[in-house]
Amino acid sequence: MQLTGVDAALEAALARYCDGPAPLAVAVSGGGDSVTLLLALAARAAQGGAVPHAVTVDHGLRPAAADEAAFVAALCDRLGVTHATLQWRGWDRRGNLQDAARRARQGLIADWARAQGIDRVALGHTRDDQAETVLMRLGRGAGVDGLSAMAPMRSAQGVMWLRPLLDIPRADLRSYLRARGQDWIEDPSNEDSRYARVQARAALSLLDPLGVTTRGLAETARRLASARAALAACTAETAARIVTVDRGDVLVSRAGLAAAPDEIARRLVNAALCWVSSAQYPPRAEALAETLTALSRARRATLHGCLITREAGRLRIAREYAAVAETVGPIDRPWDGRWIVSGPATGHEELRALGEAGLAGCPDWRGTGLVRSSLLASPAVWRGTRLIAAPLAALDNGWQAKPCVAFTSRILSH
Repeated sequence: MQLTGVDAALEAALARYCDGPAPLAVAVSGGGDSVTLLLALAARAAQGGAVPHAVTVDHGLRPAAADEAAFVAALCDRLGVTHATLQWRGWDRRGNLQDAARRARQGLIADWARAQGIDRVALGHTRDDQAETVLMRLGRGAGVDGLSAMAPMRSAQGVMWLRPLLDIPRADLRSYLRARGQDWIEDPSNEDSRYARVQARAALSLLDPLGVTTRGLAETARRLASARAALAACTAETAARIVTVDRGDVLVSRAGLAAAPDEIARRLVNAALCWVSSAQYPPRAEALAETLTALSRARRATLHGCLITREAGRLRIAREYAAVAETVGPIDRPWDGRWIVSGPATGHEELRALGEAGLAGCPDWRGTGLVRSSLLASPAVWRGTRLIAAPLAALDNGWQAKPCVAFTSRILSH
């Protein structure tokens, strides 16, 4: 069969980003973009490509949400694609609804994918989504990182998120569906002018005659992504010279930091703060600048859930105990988003911060060389009120604690 331009673009995009036999999931909302991606992946599977597993998140925010999930389930049944519907009922009516829903969706899908042994999830973001994102971030005064917008491949929460359609216009995907007689569902929020993305979409239609197009903005994002990668590489090289990781703390040479270009120094400290706190986003630039200025006078300061201490010739960036004092987790999941703790579990243990009570039960903690404040925030194994192990405080009892990812990986992934 002769391929159309859209067919060829889809074929090339999927071959580039969704190739290989590894299990592959596709997030499908029922909208035109994700339905196109589902159909294209199913067609590719019929020709020997990876068999997709579809997943839909029902946010429960609109009465029609359950019907939309049922629409996707029926479509998957017709295509012979397995499908799962995940439900989220966590909206507390506070904060940014779209951001909360996006985070919940990503978390639910990541948990589901890992449980299924799937480490790749394809998303239906298009060139239009990329351009809208750049325009919104431009309005917020974003720098290189923000304006480089969405990456076609990104690792987060133990999953590789794929966006194979970022170079394809939304209109082309609709043409693909119409040519196949395939319906899709339009989310009414796409017409709600209260949302920033809808406003950006309307603004782009007005800017088009001036030459500010979705294609141009997407190209700008691509070029800035290349610049971002170069800055990350430079930051990683600087970190190799002036940073030491001490059992979860990041030690930064003050002289090395002062000698580094401002942008590299800022990136390095932000990467340390995000790695230590497991935060997805860095602190505001103003807050970081104020904190570093304060440290020229004070011995310590807190920022982003971290305790920053001025030591002899260096800064120590460690987890702030107050940020994890109430954090409780099971043994088989990362604690505080970054620690993997393993040992002779019996099934009755849980992970909590060591704290004052725990440290009192570690008579040899001073011999570790790790500062007291860092040990208070370190992971410990508990059975009720009984301390079982504190791997970083010289009370291992057969247990060990290691960060999930290396500090340098955080630099290169952001």
